[in-house]
Amino acid sequence: MNFTQNKIITMVKKHAFTLIIGALALTLLFVPEAKAFVQKGLIKTGIFNPSYEKIETDATTASPYSMNLVNAKGESINLQEMEGKVVFINFWATWCPPCIAEMPSIQVLYNKFKDDEEVLILTVEIERKTEKAEAFMQKRNLTLPVYYPNSAIPKELFTGTLPTTVILDKKGNLAHTTLGMADYSKNDIVEFLNELKAY
Repeated sequence: MNFTQNKIITMVKKHAFTLIIGALALTLLFVPEAKAFVQKGLIKTGIFNPSYEKIETDATTASPYSMNLVNAKGESINLQEMEGKVVFINFWATWCPPCIAEMPSIQVLYNKFKDDEEVLILTVEIERKTEKAEAFMQKRNLTLPVYYPNSAIPKELFTGTLPTTVILDKKGNLAHTTLGMADYSKNDIVEFLNELKAY
């Protein structure tokens, strides 16, 4: 082994830790799945648990939101038709690491309410990339109902932050908003949805 090779090997050994940290940082920066993996771990710590307090609305001025949604089968719904149900809506995209990180917890919530006729859990993939969204769900063994915007999304419900989760009460009024990722597998969200059912 010549002097140059020895020098290179010594330099690599000396800076191995820095190189590993740099490679990890680049992976987290450019690979959404890796970033989502870390964020999923952070969700489990409990630091991303929102506080669920009902937004009080003026009954004389509040009106249900109108938004048309369609699923991959072409079945459409309008939020105005959901009056009488508590509606949980998660706005997401397949490339969004925090969206990917929180999806398993939304699946847990959906499993708790899928047979409840008074609560509707919806995920809205905002870019209308049906094939990508369906592949995303299949790859992760998720059975969440995925819908796509078929009309303008009311700015009161979604301002562009991903993920955004909103909950509408049985009158169609906005009851809660969470900007950013959260853990929806906990009992506090279940209790909040059940409280809204009682109104």
